[in-house]
Amino acid sequence: MKHATTTPDGLIVVDKPAGFTSHDVVAKMRGIARTRRVGHAGTLDPMATGVLVLGVEKATKLLGHLALTEKEYVATIRLGQNTVTDDAEGEVTSSADASAVTREAIDAGVAKLTGDIMQVPSKVSAIKIDGKRSYKRAREGEDFEIPARPVTVSSFVVHAVHPAEAADGTPVQDVLVSVVCSSGTYVRALARDLGADTGVGGHLTALRRTRVGPYGIAEARTLDQLQEELTVMPIGQAAAAAFRRWDVNAEQARLLGHGVRLRLPLLDGSGPIAVFGPDGTFLALVEDQGGKAKSLAVFA
Repeated sequence: MKHATTTPDGLIVVDKPAGFTSHDVVAKMRGIARTRRVGHAGTLDPMATGVLVLGVEKATKLLGHLALTEKEYVATIRLGQNTVTDDAEGEVTSSADASAVTREAIDAGVAKLTGDIMQVPSKVSAIKIDGKRSYKRAREGEDFEIPARPVTVSSFVVHAVHPAEAADGTPVQDVLVSVVCSSGTYVRALARDLGADTGVGGHLTALRRTRVGPYGIAEARTLDQLQEELTVMPIGQAAAAAFRRWDVNAEQARLLGHGVRLRLPLLDGSGPIAVFGPDGTFLALVEDQGGKAKSLAVFA
């Protein structure tokens, strides 16, 4: 096993295995990286695999801002069965013969779930309802409703539809899709709602996250690979990939370091801005407040 003497500040892009919670991955990485300062940017369900972005040391301060970025998935939706969790980990609550559902009906249902939509999260999600996690209310048998909330599904593409037979003999259809969506979108809720639209029920049987913001599956490493060689994306490189960039001179860097709100240059786009000093050091993450730089997190 190769370890640096000290773990550098930066991001680790993990290819999460199935069966692990996001917290399991963080716990494993604390051992691999030999530091307690490890966190994750947005969770992945235990069933899901793929991109999970971790921050180590000072980069943990980036994570809350990274969690808000766009995400991309490939998934399999099974039409013909509903489950209590809207995915394959939950008990089947209803079955219906889905063999007569046409590709046209599937495409029409997908079209209704594309764009800016109102989505009701799954009842076993981590959403808080009156201060209590939804999944805890569901486990305790409470009867409650989760309000719909706005999400953006910028792309929802059907790649293939395969007839299949469920374990109970029900004729079902497995729909292979890819989804690009805003933070807070539940792909299993898309599966549930596509099932409702086609009239036969639906749930998610496979989910793989292929991108979080600018970090893709090509950069991801398995836990076994990271155990062999710890690959950390330096914090400056990570910030430059994810946020707009502002290069400042030495005097501006000094003033920013003392909390002075400098006037921002005109920059394309929106969201946080990564500030770099004249020597290329990543200094801070700021936001535009009335044309001036308000500090979100300081790194140097």
